Amino acid sequence: MVDFGFTHVALEVSDIDKSIDFYEKYAQMKVVHRRKDTVSQSDVAWISDLTRPFVIVLIKMPKVEGRLTPQSHLGVALESRKKVEQLCIMASDEKILVSGPNDWGLPVGYWAYIKDPDGHTLEISFGQEIHFTLENFKNK
Repeated sequence: MVDFGFTHVALEVSDIDKSIDFYEKYAQMKVVHRRKDTVSQSDVAWISDLTRPFVIVLIKMPKVEGRLTPQSHLGVALESRKKVEQLCIMASDEKILVSGPNDWGLPVGYWAYIKDPDGHTLEISFGQEIHFTLENFKNK
């Protein structure tokens, strides 16, 4: 299959190993590719949840210039409300819980914001109706 459509988002990070650990813990993502970029000499890791041809590209930089802050965020759907709650407890204990859990009903669902090691925001959620919304759009 040839890659087509939206394939990745790239994030500047200050400590690539801390970022990998964070996204593995809170978004169930795994490193699928890692290298030293030959031009910039930066450490680069591609991480994926292995559900579609999409990766987050983590690029180690000496200084993180821009951050995804709450309204600009990455979103990951989880398998249950209970999983959202468990991760919120862990994030709260680590003092990285920004907001939540919140229940906004359909189509937004049950969600929370968590801050990654560089201050980027990750939204974890259950019950967002993206698939349903897309199917309805395609059938119009």
